Amino acid sequence: MNTVIVIGGGPAGMMAAITAAEKNNVILIERNEKLGKKLYITGKGRCNITNYKDISEFFDNIPGNPNFLYSALYSFTNMDTIGFFENSGVKLKKERGDRVFPVSDKSSDIIHVFQEKIKEKQIKVMLNTRVKEVNSNGKNIQSIVTDKNEIIKGDYFIICTGGMSYPQTGSTGDGLNFAKKLGHNIVKTVPSLVPIEADESWIPELQGLSLKNVDFTIKKDKKVLYQNFGEMLFTHYGVTGPIVLSGSRVVNFNNKLKGIINLKPALTETELDKRIQNDFIKYTNKDLKNALNDLLPHKLIPIIILLSKIDPDKKVNAITKEERKNLVHLLQNLEFNIKGLRPIAEAIITAGGINVKEIDPSTMKSKLISNLYFCGEIIDVDGYTGGFNLQIALSTGYLAGINVAN
Repeated sequence: MNTVIVIGGGPAGMMAAITAAEKNNVILIERNEKLGKKLYITGKGRCNITNYKDISEFFDNIPGNPNFLYSALYSFTNMDTIGFFENSGVKLKKERGDRVFPVSDKSSDIIHVFQEKIKEKQIKVMLNTRVKEVNSNGKNIQSIVTDKNEIIKGDYFIICTGGMSYPQTGSTGDGLNFAKKLGHNIVKTVPSLVPIEADESWIPELQGLSLKNVDFTIKKDKKVLYQNFGEMLFTHYGVTGPIVLSGSRVVNFNNKLKGIINLKPALTETELDKRIQNDFIKYTNKDLKNALNDLLPHKLIPIIILLSKIDPDKKVNAITKEERKNLVHLLQNLEFNIKGLRPIAEAIITAGGINVKEIDPSTMKSKLISNLYFCGEIIDVDGYTGGFNLQIALSTGYLAGINVAN
């Protein structure tokens, strides 16, 4: 039997090791003290393992080289992922946006399945072991050298060490450095699924305020670059939350952008105007600052009034039609200048990585090194929030594992 060395014990690496072990001896090397360290914190510790949408819809949720993933996603689909865990005793549930989580809301249940499969397949696991060198003759890899100066020989190698996000989980770019030394081109790594920083002085005053059922748009001049509906959160530096994180990707490749929040997307401008008029009738003798409680979260009211430039002590029955129309427009176009993104260390995933033109999409095999395969975030592919990135990791890991040594 051939010996397959898998470098990196994240979801892609564990899936690759499990699949490769069907026909090979497998050694799984992980630099951390445990496997799947990043999995423990995905989905706020609940582990959003995949998405329930039809697999054909996944490509619309993968802005980073979706076509490259066609074979991977159809070889091991989201339904295969669901079956993989449910057949192992983990009950799953579908939540908003078709996100799939374990019923227990515990990422540890997902990791336990991997651990049991690895044990069952008799895969040798080397924890607390960092690969520091890959030895190659330019055509093949012969061996790897660990930080303990162990030389480990193998017939085939799968590198799945992740990107540059969350370095505390072990993703520090080692695999990208190995790939570069082996002749691969690396597309510049940038943060993706990361909070957005804003310039406006009023933003920090809203720190901690969570908004649900709002619309978030990113524009460059008049051109819409991104738009999504859902939840977001204000921070001391800007905004975050699912719809913001997904939108962060376009910020990497553009400047002078504006973020626009529609606080009442379910209403047309006319309907919102009527709603405000009804509130003003209800609170006809109250000051404006005391007449918006039915419409807005308490923390947001003084900011909206400040930006509307209406006197907060003005009686609502004295507010002009023009002032009211401006208020309506503001509520559906709360605008701020985008300063940039938080650091890559705070990003959920990395955009960029090994150039997909140098990897066979039907096998995940390197086109440069004959016994080398890649899978997971180390490749220049990335998706939006919602379980798409974890599915990419599992699908590419599966594809690399079934094709290695074939």
